[in-house]
Amino acid sequence: MSLHQTSFCFVCSHLASGEKEGDELRRNSDVSEILKHTQFKKVCRRSGRRVPEKILEHDRIIWLGDLNYRIALSYTETKKLLEENDWDALFEKDQLKIEREAGRVFEGWKEGKIYFAPTYKYSNNSDTYAGEIVTSKKKRRTPAWCDRILWHGDGIVQLSYIRGESKFSDHRPVCAAFIVEVGVSDDRLKKQGLSTPNMKTYLVSKSIRFRGLEEYVLNSRPSGPPFLHADEAQTVRQAGKETLL
Repeated sequence: MSLHQTSFCFVCSHLASGEKEGDELRRNSDVSEILKHTQFKKVCRRSGRRVPEKILEHDRIIWLGDLNYRIALSYTETKKLLEENDWDALFEKDQLKIEREAGRVFEGWKEGKIYFAPTYKYSNNSDTYAGEIVTSKKKRRTPAWCDRILWHGDGIVQLSYIRGESKFSDHRPVCAAFIVEVGVSDDRLKKQGLSTPNMKTYLVSKSIRFRGLEEYVLNSRPSGPPFLHADEAQTVRQAGKETLL
């Protein structure tokens, strides 16, 4: 999708499952295949800009879903750190962190700091990890941050990154809020009487749902403030520029 002069792409995926050693490489391969083979239909150009045909050709990209990366520790070691709420030590063994830092997957992508407990695997309709009540080691799963949200591109600032507590699945859902910079053509700004040097427009996204604030910006009076969004972010005009607070 495109908003003004900026293209967006949202990728929702379920990568290869499994917690055996080497399964993370299958997940890396899934990511590579998605990036390589996803092709968008060619459509007419807009405003002289080429419409992206590949995922990485977009200006702003959000990738979310059950990415299935696990924690490279035994069940016993993981459980001990969970009981101590030692997220930092646990995250050091997170497969996605390890693979990204090694340059084997999602190179150039970003993810916010994780301050919540692992989102998988829970017993049905409970707050108990499945491994705590399963006697069979074959069925036991080591808790992990399987559910993730990453982004790629400039002009994206994450405001929050949290997990929900819905119990309808063996996963806990995650959500993120972003403020995203969107380019607006000078001609359109002039028509609205908003054209100033280095003018920019900002779009607030919560839980990956756009608010449509661009309409407010373009309909604002030249003498008034561009827009305010009290509970997540504020933008004010200073010295002919949009400054994010």
